Amino acid sequence: MTNSSSSPSLLNDSAKQYAGHDPLTSPASSLFNDFAALSLSQRRKPRKYRLGMLEERIVPVGSKARKSKNAIGCLADRCKTGVPINMVWWNRVTENNFQTPNPTASEFIPKGGSTSRLNNMSQSSMSAFSQALFSHPSMGSPATAGLAPGMSLSAGSSPLHSPKITPHTSPAPRRRSHTPNPANYMVPTSASTPVTNAVSQPPSTGQVIQKETVGGTTYFYTDTTPAPVTGMVFPNYHIYPPTAPHVAYMQPKANAPSFFMADELRQELINRHLITMAQIDQADVPAVPTEVDSYHSLFPLEPLPPPNRIQKTSNFGYITSCYKAVNSKDDLPYCLRRIHGFRLVNTKCMVLVDMWKKIQHSNIVTLREVFTTKAFGEHSLVFAYDFHAGGETMMSRHFNDPSADAYFSKRKWGQHDGPLPRQHAGLLPESLIWAYIVQLSSALRTIHTAGLACRVMDPTKILITGKTRLRVNCVGVFDVLTFDNSQNNPLALMAQFQQADLISLGKVVLALACNSLSGIQRENLQKAMELVTINYSSDLKNLILYLLSDQNRLRSVNDIMPMIGARFYTQLDAAQMRNDVIEEDLAKEVQNGRLFRLLAKLGTINERPEFQKDPTWSETGDRYLLKLFRDHLFHQVTEAGTPWIDLSHIISCLNKLDAGVPEKISLISRDEKSVLVVTYSDLKRCFENTFQELIAAANGQL
Repeated sequence: MTNSSSSPSLLNDSAKQYAGHDPLTSPASSLFNDFAALSLSQRRKPRKYRLGMLEERIVPVGSKARKSKNAIGCLADRCKTGVPINMVWWNRVTENNFQTPNPTASEFIPKGGSTSRLNNMSQSSMSAFSQALFSHPSMGSPATAGLAPGMSLSAGSSPLHSPKITPHTSPAPRRRSHTPNPANYMVPTSASTPVTNAVSQPPSTGQVIQKETVGGTTYFYTDTTPAPVTGMVFPNYHIYPPTAPHVAYMQPKANAPSFFMADELRQELINRHLITMAQIDQADVPAVPTEVDSYHSLFPLEPLPPPNRIQKTSNFGYITSCYKAVNSKDDLPYCLRRIHGFRLVNTKCMVLVDMWKKIQHSNIVTLREVFTTKAFGEHSLVFAYDFHAGGETMMSRHFNDPSADAYFSKRKWGQHDGPLPRQHAGLLPESLIWAYIVQLSSALRTIHTAGLACRVMDPTKILITGKTRLRVNCVGVFDVLTFDNSQNNPLALMAQFQQADLISLGKVVLALACNSLSGIQRENLQKAMELVTINYSSDLKNLILYLLSDQNRLRSVNDIMPMIGARFYTQLDAAQMRNDVIEEDLAKEVQNGRLFRLLAKLGTINERPEFQKDPTWSETGDRYLLKLFRDHLFHQVTEAGTPWIDLSHIISCLNKLDAGVPEKISLISRDEKSVLVVTYSDLKRCFENTFQELIAAANGQL
């Protein structure tokens, strides 16, 4: 299978050159015919061979090879010791300059090897490797003049400008440390030739000499992966598989298969992007400054309070406002919570702010910094948090219906015939409540473990993104606003605040179970618990009673873990299934960027009015083939002359072009007088050469 680069650059974004699977059949270099019995697969551990460039002529090989800096002798000696070789240039000289090497010389014997192996190995098993290693176009000998398709001793820039790649960054370790690509080791190609031991050991089917060129340096290394199953065939260009069965069966069946992500997920992502990129007209909202400290492009996330507002918020005791802003230091969006009219007189509270900055949790909105400013025309304290686009508070999601409170307050308790169904009562499903409990308790556990207290466990300060994802917002605000300068230890009251967090969690859970904030009022507690007893499980009732009742000892959030019990696994399973669905949607879109860049390159070539003062440039030479290929892609017609629209045809042809497969296609001119039969590999060569010509002209190199 051929893989392509995922780099966003248009300069180097093509699939790997297609290479046939036929073994190398051309004769090996006569220079190393005596070493055909040398098997690299018998080394005690895999070794890398690195061939670079060195500006020295090849001199006869002798016992003083090291002293005379013989290029060949140094190469073999350094390969033996595993030292990478830099700057070795193979200058082809006459045959008289060479002497027949001694196969038993110490510089040609691998560590741990024995001379007896040299007489026991197959001649043909090494001939292909010798040809792959020493066949280079710069050698004038006919025996080494050609390379098999896809083989090259240099790639990209000249090896004289190759990066100094150390052994730990060579392809072999990098490939072993990443997910293996089956196409690289399960199907032998011209770039990988198996080398087996024919006598001393049973035939080794798992050791393959792999070759890879990185930055002008060629690496050879032994691949010890299992041998492929006989008859295994992989496609040589990108082919889209169907939906994974474990995902297909968990989704409702659609009328037709979808090749794109689900509309619901797409719409959610688009809405998040719109909110992230939203801006305001500064002339219409002059009260919002253009810049606050290092933040700019402020956008109000809540209705701005009137200028003459006197009453303060019930949460923090100060007038607050919230903005989305972009930090000029990293160009990332953040949420700014402004405390109006607050003057910070003591910076000792910054110790707590630094502790909050260290907390990273999936259910907590991370605090990034706190600063004071006069950009709003008065002293203000600003808290900067991570921005989560599309989030809404639990208050607006679940407690914004006035009819729910009316139903709760007007119900006649004790006048019912058995338990009422929850859906008839308009209550939330118990599974959703437990999902919220797991996330909120996880956030509290992390906060309390860090020695802090949440103090904002309130429906107005809990954000919901997506369907059930919760995040506790505005953490650390109370620690700064209510900081007591007389306290020597700022953490002295944290144990008391942590107990208050558990009570607040119980109130949130009770309000969710009643689907009304009226249920947490003191006069309605008995009625609310009766409602929970009738409609929900005893575990949920016991959890609420434990959190709201007074205890003689200090409670911990870990105490409610047994009450959650196996429901934690239910939430874990739901999260993993959600991850499977999102990964499947990602798989549908993973190749779109590559295909778009391919079309962008093609668009810069086709129908170009003029290039280098030549108005016929796009209609001649290789450009004419690309123009006909563009018609083959998009301008097909049926026998009746109607347009033939087939997305699979377009995608398949683009993938074959990107991979350069040897498949032939017929390109017909618009006047139908000319028919050109070409392969995709020819089209790719024309495509790359033409685009590089445009790039060279754009960079002023022409």
